[in-house]
Amino acid sequence: MRKNAEEQELIQRPVIFGDAQRKVVESAVREVCRYRGYSLLALNARTNHVHTVISSACKPEPILNALKAYATRKLQQAQLISVGTKPWARHGSTRYLWKERHVEKAMNYVLYGQGDDAFDLED
Repeated sequence: MRKNAEEQELIQRPVIFGDAQRKVVESAVREVCRYRGYSLLALNARTNHVHTVISSACKPEPILNALKAYATRKLQQAQLISVGTKPWARHGSTRYLWKERHVEKAMNYVLYGQGDDAFDLED
């Protein structure tokens, strides 16, 4: 029901990333991290979302906003989406990972998981 309700509120069709778009998004994420001094630990651009594990001293929300802005701009510059297209959801997951084993679990999920098994921090 939630999915149907959210689909009713869409103002544009969901964006599905092809290989070229995914490469541009991954390049943009790497560029943001280099420029701002974030440590990119894992990255996986999927067809309908992107997962990262990033280490930084700042809060995750500004990082998420920067990733979305850079990636959108790069997609537009490459003419892979039109100006005005909003390829991202309104927010995104911004989990804090305090323990080494949680960082390792998150990295493993981003790089090798993302199937039906949800990412879980439980030990």
